Amino acid sequence: MMPIPYPRAAWRLIITPPGRGAWNMAVDEAILESVGNGRSKPTLRLYAWSPACLSLGYAQPFQDVDQYSLAARGWEVVRRITGGRAILHVDELTYAVMAPYDEPRLTGSLLESYRRISEALMQALSILGLPVQTHPLQTPGTNEEPKPVCFEVPSNYEITVNGKKIVGSAQARKKPGILQHGTLPLMGDLARIVQALTFSDPGAREEAGKRLLARATSVEAVLGQPISWETAASAFIQGFSQGLQIDFQDSNLTAAELARVDELVVEKYANPEWTARM
Repeated sequence: MMPIPYPRAAWRLIITPPGRGAWNMAVDEAILESVGNGRSKPTLRLYAWSPACLSLGYAQPFQDVDQYSLAARGWEVVRRITGGRAILHVDELTYAVMAPYDEPRLTGSLLESYRRISEALMQALSILGLPVQTHPLQTPGTNEEPKPVCFEVPSNYEITVNGKKIVGSAQARKKPGILQHGTLPLMGDLARIVQALTFSDPGAREEAGKRLLARATSVEAVLGQPISWETAASAFIQGFSQGLQIDFQDSNLTAAELARVDELVVEKYANPEWTARM
């Protein structure tokens, strides 16, 4: 085993109840600002979404969204500050890591920090009993058609089980610091997301769903039984603690962070000018 290149450190652990998409994204950004400006310690946040929400990558065209189908199902839509493609947030555990640029676990290039976080994720998933593997990015063919779904798109140090992707993550480097958040599908039909996206015809939608199920999986599908959100969260806490040498302190959002969340919901994440800007 390679030696760990950093000493143990104290981070905040914040677990929030299931929230709406705009609120969840506002919380991540508010924590990023607070951490990056030195007002709060580096933070691991674990959370869920209610109701189900489609999140778009920072530069993803809004025309990918089937607004009628989304509304008919009572699902919401939000745009992230991180890149990547669409994710339907339902029946999952979402994690977010926020840290300043000088945090040793995230220093270096985007790829280096992504790899370190992937090691912690691998430990967490192993604790859950998943036979996980990780692979450096295999560059897709230049003529491959862009796909709107995150779990169809290869990523750096992709984490797989039996050849299928099981974690979708994205990272943003902003002026205050570094944010990486991602999702672990716990159960349910991963192909549901194609109902929230536009396709040229029903056949294309059906084919996209088949491709997704061939390339991605959930914890329940691998283990043959469901696990609770709390069980997954406990594994993530252990995995990050062991993999990144972190001592977690149970915390809540500060008053300043909560106030900033309220501002970001109104000004940005619940604002159509942000959501439909592309």
